[in-house]
Amino acid sequence: METDTIINKGIPTLTTRVVEVLKTCYDPEIPVDIVELGLIYDIEVTPGNDVIVKMTLTSPACPVAETLPPEVEMKIKSIPDCNSANVSVTFEPSWEKDMMSEEARMELGMW
Repeated sequence: METDTIINKGIPTLTTRVVEVLKTCYDPEIPVDIVELGLIYDIEVTPGNDVIVKMTLTSPACPVAETLPPEVEMKIKSIPDCNSANVSVTFEPSWEKDMMSEEARMELGMW
């Protein structure tokens, strides 16, 4: 498992940089990033620096279903040292409001 920084170099790992980039992605109808919303289920970085992300949407009929996953993939691919990116969308388990972080619930007035 990768740590937050490469020992003795202070360089963020690729996984950390992926999370940072994902925090710049928003569902335009909700003013909270997709990480805090709980839409990211898994991030895998292979030894060859291929990034594989499994995510969900707030609903199968989400208006950004066609645009958000490609945006996520494009932003990940733009990270230095990232060889490739693959984003898959799943609805198992289906997203629920309790998947949001405490910060997101507070931002949306749902605490």
